[in-house]
Amino acid sequence: MNTLLSLLGTLRWQDVVDVLLNSYILFRFYVLFRGTVVLRVLAGIALLWVFQRLAVGMGLIVTSWAMQGIIAGAALIIIIVFRNELRNVLQAKNLRALLWGFPQQHVATPVEAIIEGVYDLARKRIGALIVLPGRENVHELIQGGVQWDGKVSKEMLLSIFWNGNPVHDGAAVLEGNRVTRVGGILPLSLRDDLPRQYGTRHRAAAGLAEQSDALVIVVSEERGRVVAAKNSRFIPIDDNLSLKRQLTEHLGAARDSSKGRLHESRKLTVAAAVCLLCMAGIWFSFARGMETLVSVEVPLEYLNRDPRMQIMSTSVNSVRLHLSGSNALISSLRPYQVKAKLDLGKAVSGVNTFTLSEENIVLPPGLWLSRIEPPEVRVALDMPINKDLPVQVDWVGTLPSGLLLESVTVTPAKITVAGAQRTLAQISTIYTEKVRLDDLAASGQLTAVLTLNGASVRLVEAGRDRVEVRYTIRRRTP
Repeated sequence: MNTLLSLLGTLRWQDVVDVLLNSYILFRFYVLFRGTVVLRVLAGIALLWVFQRLAVGMGLIVTSWAMQGIIAGAALIIIIVFRNELRNVLQAKNLRALLWGFPQQHVATPVEAIIEGVYDLARKRIGALIVLPGRENVHELIQGGVQWDGKVSKEMLLSIFWNGNPVHDGAAVLEGNRVTRVGGILPLSLRDDLPRQYGTRHRAAAGLAEQSDALVIVVSEERGRVVAAKNSRFIPIDDNLSLKRQLTEHLGAARDSSKGRLHESRKLTVAAAVCLLCMAGIWFSFARGMETLVSVEVPLEYLNRDPRMQIMSTSVNSVRLHLSGSNALISSLRPYQVKAKLDLGKAVSGVNTFTLSEENIVLPPGLWLSRIEPPEVRVALDMPINKDLPVQVDWVGTLPSGLLLESVTVTPAKITVAGAQRTLAQISTIYTEKVRLDDLAASGQLTAVLTLNGASVRLVEAGRDRVEVRYTIRRRTP
């Protein structure tokens, strides 16, 4: 109990929103895809994911890789194989129906109207194929046809299957009290044990019944007989009472509609609770699972520097962050997800000292910062300027006995350098490399390379790092 109270005490409002939002997304998946093959496949993929996480936790490397590949392949299969069903769900009439709309309450199918229509068709020897879906979506199995939205009635059925109607050869789909599709082409059964007198309509009815839980009613054009196809069997319909019994059993019309609505509400409530529990468990396993500690080296990023100033030096170029979090989140951590940023917007010319805190660190959700090393960073900023400095030859050693260095001319006499204002303020002369007087015996000239005071000083003209030195030597007068 104490552990639970401690956990609840550390919850942030972002954590609550995270769990509730993902629970609702999962619940919407259930509402949109329930009763379809897609939902069962998604449940299977979720189960595989659970086994994959268990395999990772147990150190089963090959098994976890194999399951990861199967999950990726299954996701691709869903998109390809069930594209029609996905399209039917996602092609909502409006955004409300997709995001927060609920299935319409069950509308009773007019059984008597269907019975009258079927027996009128049989009496007039008009062939018919009527599909009454069960819990499964049959639209992915039916090809072609015309989308329809007509109220079920005896007259509607007679007009659909009238011989002069262009869609009379196809199947009509009845959902609730509406005819939702006409002229549909059903998959044909490949069974070879069907009676000889059964034609294409019977084979089509058997094909759909074998692949779904729909009830398909067939009216024979030649004999005026009525049969119903359910699962893998044909049910002879001898009279209207037999047809009413089959329709009642299939549609559940005997059940009180108020009880049906109550049952539906209970199912949705239970589904919502299960979705919430699942997401809470997943969140807990990621965000509050077995705690793991890790340290990472992160380069420092400097932001909002005054464009007139340059960074001359820093005490460190990177910092070490000590992080804690669940083992799953630590294992999935990538270097680009962690950043250390330092705002130089208020920095001034000179050495600035900054204390690092959580505000300077960017972490993925679910990870916590324990410590920063070093806790302080010193950054030296200065204004870059140009300065003309006289060139001085750096003489070393002494001339041979009896000789005197009378004059020296350096070309160019001044060199323009660029650097930090504070640094250049301390430099009054730029020297050449050392020139040994011991090696000079007479007047002449030489080329000397300039030496710069540190990396923060550079020549404005990059290629002019040499000067010509002309010198005059004479003998000392006695």
